[in-house]
Parts: sequence; C-alpha cells; structure tokens
Amino acid sequence: MDVGKRIDLLDYLRGFALIGIILVNIIPLLSVKLPSPHTIEAFYWRFLYLFVEGRFYTIFTFLFGVGFYIFITRANAKGRNGYVLFLRRIIALFIMGLVHVRFHPGEALTVYAICGLIILPFYKANRVVNLVFGTAMLIVMGIFSFKLFMVIPLMLLGIAAGQYHVFEELSKKRNKVILFTSIMFGLSILGLIYQYQYAPGVFRNGAEIDFKKMQQFLSIGISIGPIISAFYVGLLVLLLQSSFFQKVLSPLKSYGRMALTNYISQTALIYLAGNMLNLFNNITFIQSLYLCLTIYIIQFMFSTIWLHFFQYGPLEWIWRMVTYLEIPPLRKRTKTISCD
Repeated sequence: MDVGKRIDLLDYLRGFALIGIILVNIIPLLSVKLPSPHTIEAFYWRFLYLFVEGRFYTIFTFLFGVGFYIFITRANAKGRNGYVLFLRRIIALFIMGLVHVRFHPGEALTVYAICGLIILPFYKANRVVNLVFGTAMLIVMGIFSFKLFMVIPLMLLGIAAGQYHVFEELSKKRNKVILFTSIMFGLSILGLIYQYQYAPGVFRNGAEIDFKKMQQFLSIGISIGPIISAFYVGLLVLLLQSSFFQKVLSPLKSYGRMALTNYISQTALIYLAGNMLNLFNNITFIQSLYLCLTIYIIQFMFSTIWLHFFQYGPLEWIWRMVTYLEIPPLRKRTKTISCD
C-alpha cells in the first residue's frame, strides 16, 4: 500500500453514499407527511424504501471499516502508533456526534465511534476470519432485520476489503468486478421483486393489516439492503474505470473528500431551510426531494471551491488536528515560478 497516496475511488464512494443518506434523513428531520394513496408522493415513498433506505448508509458504514484499516496501516508504516491515533480520532468523532445527535437523533457518528472501539482488535485478525465472520454475522442480522447490529459486520467487511487490497489496482481486476456486480445485480432484482410484493398501497390508514404489511415491507428492505449496496458499489467502480465518468462524477469526489463536513452540514442546511420556510410538518415527499437537490448543488459547489484552495474540509481539518495533536497546514501550497 502506498502510504502517501489517497485512494480517490473511496472519495467517490463516500460522496455517492452521502447523496442517498440525506434523502432518507430529511424525512424525520422535517416530519414529512405520509403520502396519500395513488399519488406521485406514494410512488416516491416506495422508491425511497426500495432503492435508497438502508442502501447508502450501508455503503457509508462499510467505507468506515475500509478507512479504519487504511488509517492504522499508514500510520504504522510512518512509524507512528496507529492505535493511539485512531483512539484520539474516534474520541473526537464521538464528541462531534454528541453535538450532532441533539439535532439529528438518528445520526451515525456516535454509533461509528462506539463500534470503532469494538472492531479495534480485528485489525490484526486474519483477513479470512474478518471476511467469514463479518459475512456470517451480516447474514444473521439481515435475516432478523437488526439494522443497528449490522454496523459491526459491515465494518468488519470493510476491514477485510482493506486487507485484501480490494480498492487498489482495480484496472487489473475488471473481470472480477464485472462478475461480482453481475451476481449482485441478479440477487438485487430477486430481492426487490420479493420486497415489492409487500409494498403498502394505502397510507394514512390505521388498519392493522396495513401496518403489518408495511412492517414486513420495511424489514425485507433492511435484509436485502447490503446486496443492493454491493451492486451500487460494483457499478460505480466499473463506471469510474472510464476517464469520462471520472470527470462527469468529479463533484462526488470533492463531496466525499469532505464527507464529515458535508454529513453534518446536511443537517444544518435542512434545519435552516425548515425554519426559514416553515417546512416542519408542512412538506411533502416530493418537496423534500427538491430541497435535497438544492442542498446537493450548494454542497457540491462549496466542496469544489473549498478544496481548490484548502487541503482539508473545515471539520476534517479540526478532526486531523485533534488526532495528531498538531495544527496541520490548511491552505494548499502555491507553486512558485523561479525567474532566475
């Protein structure tokens, strides 16, 4: 592993995960009203819980595991104590999460920090052990639809991916990626067909049968979430093998490189819009989509411009400062041209 080179693909994937996370998070934050039956709102609700809910959070969690492995490995390679640095890192993450959770009760940072402590011993575990144990645990938790308890196995799979160097030299693994993505696509189609059979047709109805049907619909969605997430990741990896898609999707790279800043500022922008436009309990599902699109534009522009002048996002800089107990240079170094 090149200890000094950033893996751009991981930034693309983090950015991709963030664009899905906000679509779901905005619903409880603004208390979006349940849609009426047979409307575009009801269609979008089904779309969210078929293709978004539990899919992007899964990717984000998996990437935390990948980042965990890379961070400690590179720190150790530079002669530093990776464990100590990582402990400082998750303490800082936990503190930021404690602030964030006051505004967003379903936030992930505190959960990630706690789970980061739990998975710490697995850094030195054999990669086969992490892969097998993570996969088995994920299957069990998926069967019982224990969404919260899927975090640790997803992180373990992320560690295993780091140990197997999955995201390095991908151009040499194209055929394997195509095979993996094809298998995940087939399983995703089967899972979505099964889930859709339980899609509720009536909303705002307190009938017991509708409630049970909705719960089953949501539970199946949690169970098949990692499969669909794996397909999304495989597809994006394949697309990014092309320089054309690297340029087209370049905003995702900046967006993902400032993942911590953008994740927390999503909540801030949602609350800002909610208060300024009186949106709490007064917004529909489609309107929430329009608001998310607006936030994308704002954050994409901000991330791109910010990283043109600075090395790290604002919160990433603070996070790095606490981790290393030193003040890292924020501004990018400008190249000087000699006039000799």
